[in-house]
Amino acid sequence: MEARPYLRKIRINWSEIEDRDAYPYSIPSIESLEEIEFHPDVTFLIGENGSGKSTLVEAIALAMEFGAEGGTKNVRIQSTDDISPLWHNLKIEKSFLRPKDNYFLRAESFYNVATYMDEVGYLGGYGDKSLHARSHGEAFFSALTQKLKGNGFYIFDEPEAALSPSRQMSALTAIHDLVSSESQFIIATHSPILMAYPSSRILQLSELGITEVSYEETEHFTITKDFLNQYPAMLEILLNEEDSQ
Repeated sequence: MEARPYLRKIRINWSEIEDRDAYPYSIPSIESLEEIEFHPDVTFLIGENGSGKSTLVEAIALAMEFGAEGGTKNVRIQSTDDISPLWHNLKIEKSFLRPKDNYFLRAESFYNVATYMDEVGYLGGYGDKSLHARSHGEAFFSALTQKLKGNGFYIFDEPEAALSPSRQMSALTAIHDLVSSESQFIIATHSPILMAYPSSRILQLSELGITEVSYEETEHFTITKDFLNQYPAMLEILLNEEDSQ
């Protein structure tokens, strides 16, 4: 019997929610959510800013017993009190086996996790070197390539925020190596490089709800491709539009 996905499905128990017009339940993608089934390897959550993908990722992470700001399940730091209540209403369906490794990599609060690691003196999983002694991208990449050991369940929220295009391609290789060692990922991203990973499901969050799309159907792919294939003409259109305003 296939052990993965470690996290099979999530559902929202709408009967528990008193005010469906309140945030975050009023976000269109959340408002229409009944059930999400996750890919055994990688599930991407994509969408414009404000579409609810980070809100949903946070709720999944909290429901899976991570701290709100990321790290392993042993890291319990919270610098703000703006955590969405959505996680209280998620019903999770896991497989019969449990992952041996876990990590929540969250771009916006990774600095706080790095500070916590320094404070507790636990740097063994990060090459025995302070994450603050590296660039943001190097710190992110060290977490991906040194901290994560495989047989794991990993949640990433916009990891590309700190990674150059070449590092994003290297991240694809690292993700594939971890998938090959029985790992599962849930990744919220804007990166057309990361979401090209073939063994995956892409879920687009929008005003229409949550829709599964193919890679080449994503705006990230089509817009990037169109721009790079005809960037002189695109620049002329875009900059002329700006000058005329």
